Amino acid sequence: MTQPRRILVTSALPYINGVKHLGNLAGSMLPADVYSRVMRLLGHDVTYICATDEHGTPAELAAQAAGVSVQDYCDEQYEIQRAAGEGFSLAFDWFGRTSRPANHKVTQHLAQALEKQGLIEERTSQQVYSVDDGRFLPDRYVEGTCPTCGFEKARGDQCDNCGRLLDPVDLIDPYSSVSGSRNIEIRDTNHLYLLQGQMQDRIREWVNSKGAQWPSLAVSIANKWLDEGLIARAITRDLSWGVKVTDADGNPRPGYEDKVFYVWFDAPIGYISATQEWAEATGNDWESLWKTDKGADEVEYVQFMGKDNVAFHTVSFPVTLLGCGEPWKTVDKLKAFNWVTWYGGKFSTSNKRGVFMDQALDLLPADYWRWYLIANAPEGSDAAFTWEGFQSAVNSDLANVLGNFVNRITKYTASKFDGQVPDAGTPGDAEAWMVNELKERLPRLIEHYETMEFRKAAAETRAIWAAGNEYLTKAEPWVKYKSDVDAAAIGVRAGLNLAALFGIIAQPIIPGAAKKILDALNIPEENRNFPAADADFAALLDALPHGMAISPPEVLFQKIEDAQVAEWAERFGGGKED
Repeated sequence: MTQPRRILVTSALPYINGVKHLGNLAGSMLPADVYSRVMRLLGHDVTYICATDEHGTPAELAAQAAGVSVQDYCDEQYEIQRAAGEGFSLAFDWFGRTSRPANHKVTQHLAQALEKQGLIEERTSQQVYSVDDGRFLPDRYVEGTCPTCGFEKARGDQCDNCGRLLDPVDLIDPYSSVSGSRNIEIRDTNHLYLLQGQMQDRIREWVNSKGAQWPSLAVSIANKWLDEGLIARAITRDLSWGVKVTDADGNPRPGYEDKVFYVWFDAPIGYISATQEWAEATGNDWESLWKTDKGADEVEYVQFMGKDNVAFHTVSFPVTLLGCGEPWKTVDKLKAFNWVTWYGGKFSTSNKRGVFMDQALDLLPADYWRWYLIANAPEGSDAAFTWEGFQSAVNSDLANVLGNFVNRITKYTASKFDGQVPDAGTPGDAEAWMVNELKERLPRLIEHYETMEFRKAAAETRAIWAAGNEYLTKAEPWVKYKSDVDAAAIGVRAGLNLAALFGIIAQPIIPGAAKKILDALNIPEENRNFPAADADFAALLDALPHGMAISPPEVLFQKIEDAQVAEWAERFGGGKED
């Protein structure tokens, strides 16, 4: 048995402007949840932290459109997102908010620490001012033509076409994406700048030290930024909603009364402040997870995010943590995902493109979606969502392979063995074959989870379920029962133990269905952990107490019919003609 590890897991913070779509779920929160569940089932001490990212212009504009205060808007949206996460069985240890006082305090502290280290200075810069909107425009609310590639819908912070970081004043023919107005002026304004260039060599050394712990996608994105050269970036904005800029005494910084910290400066700090909230609410110690002089050097810190968040987590946030001169824990393993695409394009919150978490739960239980999104995780490349692929995965993997196995063996036990685990019979060739399958596949499954290869983990899980079906074909308890009840009994007993094992290994991805299986088989909570990679695999086929009562669970998965697929394609788009 390996020694238990302490693991801190964070997933990219979902922005506050509305329920997240399935692409957001698949690229951060869901795999982080699956990983956290697996590590707990392997006996490790896991803390999974997330929060809503609530500052910045999008929240202000959304509140304005809704005719409510920004605080009221964020309060409402937080509850909606919390409920959606709960509906998808996301087992956060804490789901915090960046608008809470804890995040304000840590953000202000880190900014002051960076300034003491000479990494922040005040500069007068030119910024886009929209005369018609009566406001300075944050980078992403200025659009225009990219000066590098000519893309006509480049944002002021980054071009989505060529990926180059931009300054809005460099855009050709800029306009306000808030109002569409081209009545634009470039005005002087003072801001605090984080001197990232001074940390260039240290950040590159840090990135290089991660080696195989990061996927090539994350390393390549980090190196792209580093190769282009880190530049000083403004970490304040001319906005009213956000973390106020203060001096060392906590008073408003002169000249910054109407400014706040840039959302991308304070949002990652939300991982720390949300952990503080969790610790305060539960009586735990947050410093042992985040301060290397308090024990965090023994913690494995694992982050999950989509590829569009990678640069900020591999460069900007590390500049803050490594540059402030304090012993903060930085990420050890970073799992970056590509995008889930929706019929030739990206899922989009702003454009309401695709299926969103609340809508998905109105159609089918969370397990159906969880299985499909993990089995088709966008790891090596973007992964296309299709209704037909979703239908096939649910019907084949869940209904036919897992559901059918559990249904057959439990119902047969109820009808022929009085709903009890039989004790007769001696293992033979079929059982030896199944033991070899488990001996080969279970360690491989655990290895896939350890390396965070979720597609492979789902495929191996399905392969183990499929092997169970093949075992029943070899054992033929229903055939043997006609002439040799004892010979049938061994097949039923092994089949019931396999059903329990299948429920155990299903828990990370489809926790709802797994619980139904394990409850029906009367498996105590303390016996639901993953078997070790070096387990006695033969014993797994005879682990249930002989004579123990079991009951067939209700139907685990309803098949998705063609008519449902047609209806959903009509409602949400994404039919074959798209």
